[in-house]
Amino acid sequence: MAAPLGGMFSGQPPGHPGDSRGQASLLQAAPGPPRTSNSTLVDELESSFEACFASLVSQDYVNGTDQEEIRTGVDQCIQKFLDIARQTECFFLQKRLQLSVQKPEQVIKEDVSELRNELQRKDALVQKHLTKLRHWQQVLEDINVQHKKPQTSLRPWPTSSRPLLISPHQ
Repeated sequence: MAAPLGGMFSGQPPGHPGDSRGQASLLQAAPGPPRTSNSTLVDELESSFEACFASLVSQDYVNGTDQEEIRTGVDQCIQKFLDIARQTECFFLQKRLQLSVQKPEQVIKEDVSELRNELQRKDALVQKHLTKLRHWQQVLEDINVQHKKPQTSLRPWPTSSRPLLISPHQ
């Protein structure tokens, strides 16, 4: 069976009272370089993310040192971040699997909740489209009404001293 969630976040001891393995948790058993006793996967993810930004804004870019060396360093930082992100994803997927085995009703409740949220979102979208549809139907109706009633206009060349009003149906 997969390890407990304890130890994933700082301030939590790894394992729980019923864990027969004691301090061993999924975080320490995860592949990759060995972790320090106080370091968690989340802490490492955060530090590798910060290292990615630090490498991008380092003084080496401003001073114009070897571009290939800079690129290699940035690539290594990004690769380390991606590796730790995969480990973190794996940890949560294993916890999700453990939850689905231990409490299948919880997974069903979450699925039902997600489906309800999706229905609400789609209902709101349908209402938004109906509102737009009613607006454009009204615009088209207004245009039809304007074309049906006789319009009068001024003749551009008056034949007498005062302008003549004519209707388009003459």
